[in-house]
Amino acid sequence: MSVGIQRSFDDLGAPLYEVPYCVLDLETTGATAADCEITEVGAVRYEGGELTGTFHTLVNPGVEIPPTITILTGITQMMVIDAPRIEEVLPSLLEFIGGAVIVGHNVRFDISFLNAAAVRLGYGRLPNRSADTVALARRLVRQETRNLRLATLAAHFRSPVKPTHRALDDARATAHVFFELLERAGTLGVTHLEDLMRLPTAKGQPHYEKIALTESLPRRPGVYLFRDHDDEVIYVGKAKNLRTRVRSYFYGDDRRSVAQMLRDLTRIDHYRTSTELEAEITEVRLIHAHRPRYNRRSRPPKSSHFVKLTREQFPRLSMVRTHRVDDGCLYLGPFRSRRHAEQVMTAIWDAVPIRRCLTKGGKRSSACNFAQLGVAVCPCDGTVTDTAYAAIVDELKTGIEVAPDLLLEPLAERMKQYARDQRFEDAATLRDRYRSLATALERRRRWNALERAGAIWAEDAGGDGAFIDAGRLAAAWRRPDPTPLFRLDAERAQPTQVPPSVALAEEAHLVWRWLDRSSVRIVDTTGSLSLPTIPVPKLETLAAGG
Repeated sequence: MSVGIQRSFDDLGAPLYEVPYCVLDLETTGATAADCEITEVGAVRYEGGELTGTFHTLVNPGVEIPPTITILTGITQMMVIDAPRIEEVLPSLLEFIGGAVIVGHNVRFDISFLNAAAVRLGYGRLPNRSADTVALARRLVRQETRNLRLATLAAHFRSPVKPTHRALDDARATAHVFFELLERAGTLGVTHLEDLMRLPTAKGQPHYEKIALTESLPRRPGVYLFRDHDDEVIYVGKAKNLRTRVRSYFYGDDRRSVAQMLRDLTRIDHYRTSTELEAEITEVRLIHAHRPRYNRRSRPPKSSHFVKLTREQFPRLSMVRTHRVDDGCLYLGPFRSRRHAEQVMTAIWDAVPIRRCLTKGGKRSSACNFAQLGVAVCPCDGTVTDTAYAAIVDELKTGIEVAPDLLLEPLAERMKQYARDQRFEDAATLRDRYRSLATALERRRRWNALERAGAIWAEDAGGDGAFIDAGRLAAAWRRPDPTPLFRLDAERAQPTQVPPSVALAEEAHLVWRWLDRSSVRIVDTTGSLSLPTIPVPKLETLAAGG
C-alpha cells in the first residue's frame, strides 16, 4: 500500500486561504525515530481557515517510557498500557491528514517519526508538503521574541491554549501561532502556497518588501520586464509561470547581480503569451530593443559581424559588419563578436588554401609569407592563374552551400593527427574552430530553408500553433482557442543568404528548433521547407570514422 499523492501544478499556486492544513504534534519516547517510538498523537485540521476536525490518541509504544520523558510530558507507562499500537493508529491518522499541508513546531521531528512508522508498515513516506512554525517565526518575528520555543511564541501571540508538552494542546497552540504568522507573512506579499514554502529560505532582506510588485503577475507563460526609477528596462526574462519565476528572485537567490537588480527595481511589466515559443521570441525581441544592463549574457552586441567572400579577380575572406543583399558576395554569420567571426574565418583557412594576403595579383616580386609556408594559394607574385584559383573558390562555395564535409573533414583529419602526436592543445583549438564553422554552416542553411518556405503554418500535438513568415514569428496561439485564419501570400520580399542581424538569427534559431520537434506538423506553406541532401557532419561522427 502506498500513500503517494501526485501533486499538480495548481497545488503550489493555491491561495493560502484555500489550502487545507493539518497541524500536528507527537510525543515520543526519545529524540530519534530510528530507535524511539510514538506515545501520543494530536492533530487539528483546518480548511478555509475553519477547524474541520480533531485527532487525538495515546499510543502504546511497545517499549518502556524513560522517566525523563514522563517528567516532561506526564505520560506514564500505565496510561499507554491499553492504548492502541501505532499499527492501529496510523491508517486513521493518514486518512485524517489526507493531502493537507502538515504544520508543526520543528515539524521535521514529527514527520521523521511518521515516515519511520509509515515505511515500516508498508505505506511509504508521506508525500505531503510541510510548514515549520520555527522556520517561519525565525523569518518573521525573530527580533520580537527572546527565543523561538513554542511556549514563547504562544505567549507572544496570546494563544488561548497553553503548550503543555501534550500532543493535542501543543497542536492547538501551534495552530494559533501558525495562523498569526500567516497574517504577518501576508504583509510581505505571501499569499500563495509557493510563497509560504519558500519564505523560510528567503534572502535579500533589504529588498524583500518589493515582492509586493509581483502581486499582479498571472500564473501564465509570458515575458517580464524589470524597470528602475528612471523607467528604464533593466532586465527581461521569460517564464512558463510569470508569478512563480519572478517571485523566485526574492527566495534564496544570493547572486550579487540579483541583489543589485532588486535594489534598482521599482516596477515590473509583463506580456502574457499564448505559447512557450512566443515567450522565447518576445524575450529576444525585447532584449534587442532595450539592451537591459542586467541581461549580461544575452545582451545584443553593438554591431553584427559577418565573414564575406569578396568579389575580386582573386576573392578572399573578409570580416564586415553589414550584410549587403545586392553585392553578389557570399556570406556567413551574423556573429555576436569579432572573435567568433575570426574563429570561423580561421577554420575556413585551415580547410581551404584561399588567399590571405591583401596584395593584388602580380604586384609582388616574391610570394607572401602565407604562400611560402604553403598554407594559402596567394596570387600576389603573379604565378597563380585565374583558372587554378577559381577551382579553390569553387570548392569553398560548394563547401558552404552544398557539401559542408569539404570544409569540415580536413579539420577533423588534422585534429586527429594532432591528437596522435599528443599535441592536445592544438587539437582542442581545432575542435573549437570545427564546431564554430559547423554551427555557422548549419544555421545558414536553416535560414535559407526558412526563406524558401516563405509563410509557414505549423501546429504541435499539444495544441500550440505558429504562423512563421520568412523565419520570423508572425502569430502564435494555443488550442482550444480559436485559430486565426491566414491567407498565405506567395509574394516574398527579396531573400537574404544569412540573417541581416544577430536578433533575426537568434529568432530564426528558436523558430527552427520548434519546427524540428517530432510533435510539430506543417499545415501549410507557400514554398517548400527542406534542407540540402548532404548534412553538416557532426564532429563525433567524423572522429569515429578515423
